[in-house]
Amino acid sequence: MKTKTILVCISMLAAGLVLGSCCRTQNRPTGSGEADVTLKDFGPDPAVLNIEAYTTANDNFRTVLWTGDKMQITLMSIPVGGDVGLEDHPQTDQFFRVEQGQAKVVMGDSKDSLDFVATAGPDFAIFIPAGKWHNIINTGDTPLKLYSIYAPPEHPRGAVHKTQQDEIEAEHQ
Repeated sequence: MKTKTILVCISMLAAGLVLGSCCRTQNRPTGSGEADVTLKDFGPDPAVLNIEAYTTANDNFRTVLWTGDKMQITLMSIPVGGDVGLEDHPQTDQFFRVEQGQAKVVMGDSKDSLDFVATAGPDFAIFIPAGKWHNIINTGDTPLKLYSIYAPPEHPRGAVHKTQQDEIEAEHQ
């Protein structure tokens, strides 16, 4: 019985992937290559968004796209030669997906021992366990566009950090 259930689940997943890939172009940006996106925090309400279009349209260092009670999605645009910043999140697992650009990924148990090194490009996923020190460095010649999922949430709901001045002004609204 378990084998039959597993096969049914695999078949449903495969069908969903096929349907999703055949319909994917309907949700891609058209015309000038830019999607009609509104960069805001859609959470905690249900939302269905073209994450690739939102990620590539974002020019802010960080834009919170969706915040729930247990998870948060942020969009990031890292300038050429820039980085996310060396950090760790003791209680938060983190997932990144690169949509555009090239990156060097470093991780380790301490900020002085970043012994995990990898490269990532478009369509790559980066998994960061809670407590791991990490940084993602833009090694390409275009802005690095990626999104991150935090579980649990890490940033204030609706936060947008384009520059330090933008952050100060946002706090006074």
